[in-house]
Amino acid sequence: MTNAELAVLCLTSALGGGINAVAGGGTLLTFPALIAALAKAHPDDTAKVIANGTSTVALFPASVTALWGLRREYQTLSHWAARLVPPSIVGGVAGTLLVTQLDEKIFANLVPWLILIAASLFALQPIIAKRLGIGKSHEEPHGKTVVGVMLFQFAVGVYGGYFGAGIGILMLSALAMMGMSDIHAMNGLKSLLGSCINGSAVAIWIWAGKVDWSLAAPMALSGCVGAFLAAHYSRKLPRALVRWFVICVGFTLATYYFVRG
Repeated sequence: MTNAELAVLCLTSALGGGINAVAGGGTLLTFPALIAALAKAHPDDTAKVIANGTSTVALFPASVTALWGLRREYQTLSHWAARLVPPSIVGGVAGTLLVTQLDEKIFANLVPWLILIAASLFALQPIIAKRLGIGKSHEEPHGKTVVGVMLFQFAVGVYGGYFGAGIGILMLSALAMMGMSDIHAMNGLKSLLGSCINGSAVAIWIWAGKVDWSLAAPMALSGCVGAFLAAHYSRKLPRALVRWFVICVGFTLATYYFVRG
């Protein structure tokens, strides 16, 4: 791999880390870039699995960095962490075990559908926010509703461990159902839960030996830079522009993989 190609991957990781800090969806950028980079060394379905593992490892430090950047906003919702961190970790482990233990062709066939789902979640974000009341204050739920949200977070963890793109939108939707309205505080809690999902997934990917460290290490450093800058300046960033950019990339890639498949 040339220095120019590695620089492109690092730039992609920086953008992915920044987008994850603001809304989520950075995997839509890093995953296809890594598939292209690994295609020569792994010209079969293995490249997609290694790209998935490498992308997860590369963006994990960025999610922790984003949490640090939003630490003041997160503190107002920290009491929810005890309820939602456990299902995030368990779900992340379960999802990653699925993709590392199943036949690699199964994941390869699911790639276009996963990207399409992630892009669709981005496109439907305003509708989800309106339907679930983001921005409208109401009492926090209790009892069965909390259990339902915990189960939903477990499902998000499974999906996050299996692929990951779009989990930010899913988590923001779940947090809105619990009566949260401060989008910056929600982003902080989302960063914590995303770190738990990705952290548990990282451990499984490393254990399974599905990580290309020559790419993951430099991409992790650049991802942290992008995440910190995006989290720090999140209130000033043109979020609509970033969101539509990811939507366009997602649908374009989904179309490409459907046609190619």
